[in-house]
Amino acid sequence: MPLDLVDWQYDLGGVLIGAGTSVNIIETTGLGRPPVRDSDVDQPSMDGQFAGPDYWAGRQIQLDAAVNIPGNPAACYDMVAALQAAMNTDAVRLVGGQGMVLRIKRPGGPVKSLTVRARKLDPEYAKVIHGYVPLDIELLAHDPTFYADADSTTEIPLGWLTGGGFAAPVVAPIYVQDGTVAADRPGWVTNAGDSDAWPIIRITGPCANVTVIHADSGRTLALPTLNLAAGRWIQIDTRPGYRTVTWDNGGNASAYLSPSSRIDLFSLPPGVSEMRWTAFDNTNTARMRVTWCDAYIAL
Repeated sequence: MPLDLVDWQYDLGGVLIGAGTSVNIIETTGLGRPPVRDSDVDQPSMDGQFAGPDYWAGRQIQLDAAVNIPGNPAACYDMVAALQAAMNTDAVRLVGGQGMVLRIKRPGGPVKSLTVRARKLDPEYAKVIHGYVPLDIELLAHDPTFYADADSTTEIPLGWLTGGGFAAPVVAPIYVQDGTVAADRPGWVTNAGDSDAWPIIRITGPCANVTVIHADSGRTLALPTLNLAAGRWIQIDTRPGYRTVTWDNGGNASAYLSPSSRIDLFSLPPGVSEMRWTAFDNTNTARMRVTWCDAYIAL
């Protein structure tokens, strides 16, 4: 369970610091506009430059902090050790794409989080005998976007009726799909933030010839040769730094994705989006589950 945070508190890899704790946060930098990777080029034989696209670089965060436990140097050493242990987890440090979570609670706002890698933890022990240890902490968030503290999830069944239902007057014969035509069913997702969110999409069989559609943008993820048995699932992870298609056993399933399908563009814009998916299923038991975190530009 994540730690409960109050205003001015931070959860750094499961260690609580900030207001009301033994670790005082004196100043935090790097939570504003992320650094930019520009693509500007000089104009040949002319003054000035051509303005290329600007991309966000990793967010560099610095915490100027201090362990303050008067008269208890042993407890100061223990707190520094706890922070160092949180930052040295092999499951994060030795695995590409993994990070630890930095959660922040600002006054009047919800808890927001970043996935970070530790770059520096430098204690100064000159005053430890008095129970005071300044800390210089540096973190790098490869994805500079702030995210909600909890995931949002919706599950969309595969409907049988074409065109969204019947139109009056209903006249015989009434045609219901029998599994030989791909069925589609609309669903709705809400990104309550103000930046693009990146969904994790799980399709559970039985179904075949799957296409996932973001109706508002028209973007699609097509898996035309996929044939899922009952109970098996495939997962499409569109998050920056992941962007994989995997089987339920962890195997790579990216070969099923059509060449025209762009995982790197399949985002959920702020607000309400309509999601659809099509597939062959004559049991009406196949499901699509969409999981996302609301995304924010600022803390």
